[in-house]
Amino acid sequence: MGLSNPLVKSHMDALFGETRANNLRNRIETLKPRDKELTIVEELAEALKELGGNYVLPFGFRNDNGTRTTHHLIFVSKSPIGYKIMKEIMAKESSRNTQGVATFEYSPADERQPLLFAMTQPLDDLGNMLLTKFSGCTVTLEEIFEKHNIGTPYIEKNYKDILRKLETEKKIFPNQPASERRKRNGEPTLKNVKFTFPQNSDTEITQQLF
Repeated sequence: MGLSNPLVKSHMDALFGETRANNLRNRIETLKPRDKELTIVEELAEALKELGGNYVLPFGFRNDNGTRTTHHLIFVSKSPIGYKIMKEIMAKESSRNTQGVATFEYSPADERQPLLFAMTQPLDDLGNMLLTKFSGCTVTLEEIFEKHNIGTPYIEKNYKDILRKLETEKKIFPNQPASERRKRNGEPTLKNVKFTFPQNSDTEITQQLF
């Protein structure tokens, strides 16, 4: 509401930048409330990055009925380590997740509305993204996480889970078979294992075009 309030215009301009704030005021006029909210949070994150906060992580809170957002917490850091730690904390505090991927939102209504998020498969989406992004590459878990996790809802455990799934499905290939790797918590370790992602023909065509 502050964006359209003339009494706090100077504060909004200082926060978003005057040009961004003016563009945002025009954009949100025709948007539905939820789309308006998400657009403002997205623009705020971009504005904070321009101010030097390279790692921005929003966390939303909804009312008891789950019908509207009450407020957001926005974590900002210059450190990827701080970003990783806070992402783990926010993921744990999220009231809902699907396939182990958190929503980064707390809503008391989630326990009463378990199907709101059930049609999405975010862990499978992660697998498809990795198969495309790392097509033709040989990389470790650590390299995948470092290069891909910023700006996504995925924590390190999600990357471990999907790599194991892709390995079992023989969609990626480790430099050391699972049977020869030391086990941790009943699962073959992924530490220092290099995974080869097959060349994706669509990705190859895209790379040639650009």
